[in-house]
Amino acid sequence: MLDSTEVIIETLSDRDLVRMARAGNRGAYGELYRRYAPMVHGLLLARVAPAFADDLLQEVFLKAMSQLARLRQDSHFGGWIAAIARNRAVDHYRQTREMQSSEEIVAKITATEEPGTHAEARRVLAAIHSLPDAYRDTLSMRLVEGMTGPEIASRTGLTHDSVRVNLHRGMKLLRERLGNRRESKS
Repeated sequence: MLDSTEVIIETLSDRDLVRMARAGNRGAYGELYRRYAPMVHGLLLARVAPAFADDLLQEVFLKAMSQLARLRQDSHFGGWIAAIARNRAVDHYRQTREMQSSEEIVAKITATEEPGTHAEARRVLAAIHSLPDAYRDTLSMRLVEGMTGPEIASRTGLTHDSVRVNLHRGMKLLRERLGNRRESKS
């Protein structure tokens, strides 16, 4: 059962939550995490091997918490944390000296092929990794994290039309890539 403080926090705008979190309210930052973790996780999955995504998710939110004072416009938290996530994914490869291309990531994902649903999920994720960034991000948030188009738009700061176009074009490319893989395995 939720207490009245939790109910109030859930109804606040991102701007108000950022202000409260900046003032040290952990509950407010927890609500920002709840709202934005799926988006950040989706962005990370679109850029790094799945084995690293959960740890990097935590690192992104820790960095955001420590740098919250640097956020210029409180209402732009979504775009700001998305940029932190993208930068963290790039830094991940610099630190591990594994500057990998999309093809190398795809090879790692598909290298652990096993029968069943997990193998199919790996194939889809590998195909998503082979797409251009804009399509990769929105498809990962939609297909992996289960976010709706309006949720993606509100969390990332993209327009609804941009999200809709990216999802449409991305799905078309994804179907082509998955179709080509099925045909090449036949």
